[in-house]
Amino acid sequence: MASPSKKPASAQPQSLLTSPPLVALAIAAFGIGTSEFIIMGLLPNLAEDFHVSIPKAGALVSGYALSVTIGAPLVAIATARLERKLALLLLMGVFTLGNLTCALAPTYNLLFAARVLTALCHGAFFGIGSVVATNLVSRNQRAKAIALMFSGLTLANVLGVPAGTALGQAFGWRASFWAIVPIGFIAAVALVWFLPRQPAGTGSLIHEFRVLRKPQVLLVLAMSVLASASLFCVFTYIAPTLLSVTRVSPHAVTLTLLLFGVGITIGNLAGGTLSDWRPMPFLIGALVSLIGALIALYFAEPYAIAAVAMILIWGAVQFAAGAPLQSRIVDQASTAPNLASTLNQGAFNLGNAIGASIGGMMLTAGAGYRHLPIASAIITLLALTLAIVSAKLDRKHRDSRIAEELAIL
Repeated sequence: MASPSKKPASAQPQSLLTSPPLVALAIAAFGIGTSEFIIMGLLPNLAEDFHVSIPKAGALVSGYALSVTIGAPLVAIATARLERKLALLLLMGVFTLGNLTCALAPTYNLLFAARVLTALCHGAFFGIGSVVATNLVSRNQRAKAIALMFSGLTLANVLGVPAGTALGQAFGWRASFWAIVPIGFIAAVALVWFLPRQPAGTGSLIHEFRVLRKPQVLLVLAMSVLASASLFCVFTYIAPTLLSVTRVSPHAVTLTLLLFGVGITIGNLAGGTLSDWRPMPFLIGALVSLIGALIALYFAEPYAIAAVAMILIWGAVQFAAGAPLQSRIVDQASTAPNLASTLNQGAFNLGNAIGASIGGMMLTAGAGYRHLPIASAIITLLALTLAIVSAKLDRKHRDSRIAEELAIL
């Protein structure tokens, strides 16, 4: 009698949306995403409580991003010898401890250190989690599996951040971090209960870093930086843009950001599903569509209904490209997926800082908020150029392999 298949149930198309292991990863992603973005809505409260300026309080955002960029790959290497389920559980422990320390922090410096600690968990968790998600499904469902995990991150912008910000404004900013702590415990229990054991990586430092010699890996990292920079060049300043250019009320700004969260959630899931069909053609098409959406946003910004509609569409198209990029890094770096996938998370966060800086420098130089979508379109054009180069390298490699096989025959 043939032995039963050991392929997880989550690999079946009809059960992917409700796959318990992917849901467990999504719960963890929800907590991490809420912890990352909630700080932006609490900056005035933090600045007042610690008697620091808003720019100094803002360093909590940039410090988090830089910790993901610089520190997370080191954490991924440090955990490379560990069984991946154990590594994820340890990282959730760091996440919970970091947020608990944030809630208790008596000084600004200790809060900053706690944010840096939490950020180390962020990059490594999403990096290793992406590898685990792809191992749970068949090859033609990898991007969708990653998108389902990252749906927790996008839902954090729809539910977690608004709820946490309201909680912090009503009961003090510490209450927001206290509310995140139990999410860490729930995610850990879900991972223990539902996630199957995963093989460990090689654990070799030299072996892991050799993957960076591959042009295709470097191209994905560069595209991730540019895609994220394109997003944050506009998104960082979306609230003042809506207030001063579109001239909507603060309440309407909140509703628009909620719609943006809905848009990125839809785009993330749709991108994961469609990119499994034809990954590189879809990525190129998504980047072309993104350029069009940003140009349309430029023209729509003075008109309330058009601007809100385009922000929703722009968010959906922007995040549609995220899943194929994360899936591609796992494919192209199959010999060191932990490190490469975590580096890709660092690339996204580096793009966050670059995009916000580009927008800030443009505004400081006298450019208006309406010029930011055009700058983002130019950044996206650079990402599109790299995507076309990457597709040509794919084709060249495929033709070379076919020629070798024919020569053997």
